[in-house]
Amino acid sequence: MTRFTRIGFILAAAGSAVGLGNIWKFPYVTGEYGGGAFVIVYLLAILFIGLTVFIAETVIGQNGQADVSTSFVNLSKSKNKNWKFAGFMVFTGLIILSFYSVVLGWILNYVFTSFVSLPTEAKVAGANFEKLISNDIGSLILYHTLIAGSVIYIVLKGIKEGIEKINLILMPLLGLILFGLLLYALTLDSFSQAISFMFSPDWSKINGDALLAALGQAFFTLSLGVGTILTYSASLSKKTNFIKTSISVAVVDTSIAIIAGLIIFSFLFEAGAPSAAGPGLVFISLPVIFSGWGLLGQVIAVSFFVALIFAGITSAVSMIEPSLRFFIERFNITRSKATLISGSTFYLLGIVALLSMSKSYGAELTFFGKNAFDLMDFMTSSIMMPLAAILTCIFLGYFVEKQKLQDAFTQHVPLAVFNFWYFLIKFIVPIAIIILLLNKLGVIQ
Repeated sequence: MTRFTRIGFILAAAGSAVGLGNIWKFPYVTGEYGGGAFVIVYLLAILFIGLTVFIAETVIGQNGQADVSTSFVNLSKSKNKNWKFAGFMVFTGLIILSFYSVVLGWILNYVFTSFVSLPTEAKVAGANFEKLISNDIGSLILYHTLIAGSVIYIVLKGIKEGIEKINLILMPLLGLILFGLLLYALTLDSFSQAISFMFSPDWSKINGDALLAALGQAFFTLSLGVGTILTYSASLSKKTNFIKTSISVAVVDTSIAIIAGLIIFSFLFEAGAPSAAGPGLVFISLPVIFSGWGLLGQVIAVSFFVALIFAGITSAVSMIEPSLRFFIERFNITRSKATLISGSTFYLLGIVALLSMSKSYGAELTFFGKNAFDLMDFMTSSIMMPLAAILTCIFLGYFVEKQKLQDAFTQHVPLAVFNFWYFLIKFIVPIAIIILLLNKLGVIQ
């Protein structure tokens, strides 16, 4: 089995975690819930919920040393083969990748657009974006094909030459671009306003919706519940300090989200734009702001959208790997054949997703009141990912020998740390995720 180096694993896992959720979603959700207080709640959720589940997946992968299904079976008491059904989570990543590739296609369009011209009014920017996703089918298929082709090419190269190498290149480049944008943000008068907004809590903005949003963001930003971390961890040596490694990934992921927030709020406040720009932040609000800065704005726009592409590609690569390993080990086929199966699946589903948002095919590709794009998003984020995380917690809390877990932990941390983690994984975290799941499904408000 090809193994990650420790640094390779950290960069690959961080690459998986650092995606559009950090640079796009975190800033706009923070803006909607008033800044500082939401950031504090989010950091607490990362610490007690996200990191707890991340460590859980790492433990299963590192000790199972196989694909997701086999790792669950290997770690279970009496090697209960029914746990092979936990492998359903590897297909969650494929479904996410289907529409994620489409979104990366939108961003690729904005990279090219930024070289030519940027909209000067929000109304024009909104109309351009609406035209792109609803009418320009040919361009969207081309962009989706370019993104999908890149992902497939990378994973065909394998763990060392593909996934690890691309993360060794793209993650530092992403960091460099964000650092450059942060340096520019530091020169703006609005930077101090951005710091105040993100780190001065206004607790009046925090309600039940904000708490659930923070929990959801903390949970999903770390790529939990899709088998990625579990699969990557199976390529770790059993001697690797999985606690230290998990913390490193969480720190990198959270730091990039905070830095992205500071950059984006500096840009928004400098232009006098509202902090609560919503989901249209990246595709409508920011392009208009960049256009007002002339040539410098174009340079910043290109840099920003390229950073999004880099973050997205590293996440996209991670989403396909669990299914590859599943097909390779469960059906004894080559990596090339597994890549062909998984690659063609997410590519074709992506075509369905992008067509479902178009005016020409939207009606035919709408199911249960949602177009295929939104339905895929809902099924994965609202049902499949939370269920996988709940299953992981129940598995480790009740179906794995406690002593085996304790032995793995106490090689690296004191017994008290293990006991605290075990209490969280057995009682607190599954309840928190069940609440999130029920809220997503509309059972509770």
